[in-house]
Amino acid sequence: MPELPEVETVCRGLEQALVGDQFTSVTLRRANLRFPFADGFADALTGRRIDAITRRAKYILMSFDGGPVMIGHLGMSGSFRIEPEFDPASPFDKHDHVIFETKRGVRVRYHDPRRFGFMLLSPPNGLATHPQLAGIGPEPLGNEFSGPILAERLRGRKSPIKSALLDQRVVAGVGNIYACEALYRSGISPRRRAENVKGRRADDLAAAIRAVLLEAIESGGSTLRNYSHTTGELGYFQHRFLVYDREGNPCPKQECPGEIRRIVQSGRSTFFCPKCQR
Repeated sequence: MPELPEVETVCRGLEQALVGDQFTSVTLRRANLRFPFADGFADALTGRRIDAITRRAKYILMSFDGGPVMIGHLGMSGSFRIEPEFDPASPFDKHDHVIFETKRGVRVRYHDPRRFGFMLLSPPNGLATHPQLAGIGPEPLGNEFSGPILAERLRGRKSPIKSALLDQRVVAGVGNIYACEALYRSGISPRRRAENVKGRRADDLAAAIRAVLLEAIESGGSTLRNYSHTTGELGYFQHRFLVYDREGNPCPKQECPGEIRRIVQSGRSTFFCPKCQR
């Protein structure tokens, strides 16, 4: 599933192509994705100017002049493809489920083979209480995220720290890949009880989370299976993984004699070095 860096990259691509433009056509090629489309979904967006495209956790928020906000999620295999120039007669793929066309002549196809993504509508003043967004933790790239804030979010949590980081109520948008990488960088065992990550450990982990996410965004995210940019290009951060999917490789730290191990936590693969992560 695309994590924060991949969603941020998609948002930036959509923002550059669409903000200030106007949807002249919204075509639904099926009645539902993960959830059914709202009645009047296409009509609610057609003719609207796109004012902003932002991200909250792993959600894409598309705001319109005087209209609703579209809450989008890529699910497991969703992607947006921007076509600045297109042939109106060109055929669609069977997994192109939503087609947007704009006044400036841009077409955007939403492609989702597994259909776990979704697009919902919300009034602008209803985002904070929307079922998909309510209760989400602080943005790890925002000013409100820090070691003390992370420690407070972890207080009383007896689950392993790796599992806690995947809980979007603790911190927004951090998924399996970047949790593994951040724990390695901060020298914290994924098995450590979450409530024991405080003080210097929490400071180091918060800094590592921020750093690894920023580096991944700079690399355009990670492409392991289905993810690609809005241009169709692939992300490259997977070439910079230190532990994720590196089972059996030597620990990247030259002074460490350990090798990367894989365990399963909460049904997800965790990669770490048992020698230098405590």
